[in-house]
Amino acid sequence: MTDYLVRVMTRFGTVRALACVTTTLVQDVCRRHGTYPTPCVALGRALTGGALMGALLKTGQRVALKFEGNGPLRKVVVEADSNGTVRGYVAVPDVDLPPRQGKIDVAGALGRVGLLTVTKDLRLKEPYQGVVGLRSGEIAEDLAYYLAESEQVPSAVALGVYVEPEAGVAAAGGFLVQSLPPADGEMVEKIIRRIGDAPPVTEFLRSGKTPEGMLEFLFDGIPYETLEKRPLAFRCTCSRERVERAIVALGREEVADLAAKQEKADVLCEFCRERYEFSREDVERILSEMAEEKPPGES
Repeated sequence: MTDYLVRVMTRFGTVRALACVTTTLVQDVCRRHGTYPTPCVALGRALTGGALMGALLKTGQRVALKFEGNGPLRKVVVEADSNGTVRGYVAVPDVDLPPRQGKIDVAGALGRVGLLTVTKDLRLKEPYQGVVGLRSGEIAEDLAYYLAESEQVPSAVALGVYVEPEAGVAAAGGFLVQSLPPADGEMVEKIIRRIGDAPPVTEFLRSGKTPEGMLEFLFDGIPYETLEKRPLAFRCTCSRERVERAIVALGREEVADLAAKQEKADVLCEFCRERYEFSREDVERILSEMAEEKPPGES
């Protein structure tokens, strides 16, 4: 198990925490998108945050995170599910900013003015959606702010991606700690102090610590139970069939125009960069099948 997540709960159920390593999946996604270091770190943090948020869901549920800012990155989008699969992209993968105080300037790249939109598919009639303003553009702080403001769950979030100039992503991971009612103030204060004393997530991972080791540090002297250990991986849900359904959704008039004016149609998946090619014959077949379908209400 290369990338994985661990979920724990304190003995009396007042604090839960998740920690994960996401190095391989962040490497995979950033390689597919050809990201420069700054977009890579921003996207990697968002992918890790998505993995943590997905692990809070029930089986079959999904979450989408969309960070939109006034910086040159413009937008970072991540989707994750309850099974540990994650995908994502950054709108402008070739942004190149100088370091700020010796660190990659994610906040400057994303921007400090904008919105974080969280959409959850909970298998209900309508998806749940929460929107908050960006708190700092640092991804982790924005997620913690969303959880506290929109979901009313006090949370601490730490996310990290370490990029080496030649080798690319060398370490990625994070943790999420949440206080649950009835709040145990003394325990929360102790954990807050431990979080304040903790080194950056990437320092944990580069020193050989595992997600279990991160949690042991944070919960020093606090009894807790490990509830779950699950693998994490990049996986895209696109397919030729899904793309074909998207073409059908354009409507007969637009599909007919496509068949008449273009030799072929190329569709590129934003998430995995897979390219789907539809010849004129393919588009004409789709149009023919659309014509054979009976309009709603026709017997």
